[in-house]
Amino acid sequence: FLYSVMSRGSSAGFDRHITIFSPEGRLYQIEYAFKAVKEGGVAVLGVRANDGVVLVAQKKVPDKLLDPTSVSHLFQVADGIGCVSTGMIADAKAQVQRARMEAANFKYKNGYDVPIPYLAKRVANVAQVYTQHAFMRPFGIITTFAGIDPVLGPQLFRCDPAGHYLGYKACAAGFKEQEASNFLEKRIKAHENGLTMKEAIETALIGLQTVIGSDLKPTDLEMAIMTVEKPRWTVLTEQEIDAQLTAMSDRD
Repeated sequence: FLYSVMSRGSSAGFDRHITIFSPEGRLYQIEYAFKAVKEGGVAVLGVRANDGVVLVAQKKVPDKLLDPTSVSHLFQVADGIGCVSTGMIADAKAQVQRARMEAANFKYKNGYDVPIPYLAKRVANVAQVYTQHAFMRPFGIITTFAGIDPVLGPQLFRCDPAGHYLGYKACAAGFKEQEASNFLEKRIKAHENGLTMKEAIETALIGLQTVIGSDLKPTDLEMAIMTVEKPRWTVLTEQEIDAQLTAMSDRD
């Protein structure tokens, strides 16, 4: 009976459990998790500069009754580490809670802040375990961690639902991810020696504008920055974002 169910259609039956491979060697449940990220409809970008890192996210308040200050895709993990998540926001909050615990435990045991590559690895490992068991489902989010490492300098790492993590010069996730990635690729290629912080902020804003397809307003986005000079997680206010947008339009 199981075979007859599975033989109907290319994916019939193979997506019933997370641990069943299709004949092509694919895990459909994980592919659905990647689709769930894009269905969230929120674009996020991260850009690494020579002297800092910037994260931006689209801000959508789905209900007029909601307090806009309580809607955010940016999260602080430790003093000098933060992240931006897109997809199912409840999953993001659970993963961020885990990341905060990992960062706090590491500092307690070792006496110094957790390195961003190690934190990304720990979070990605948990996501990977969620792809091994039939009684779990993958996280429907992509999380980009950023921070300033005292030895390695600015860091940008992206973790996905498959438990895959890599370091990036710039990356995008969520809504129209491919268009944003294409833009970032051209931009990074044009600056082979790396970006300044000012250029990184401009790149992130123009990238988000490309995705949204219209002029940005301060209420349309949220932004966080960290620099080598000031390595603390700093979320910009609407006034500060407005100043950045004005400066960008003046340069144009």
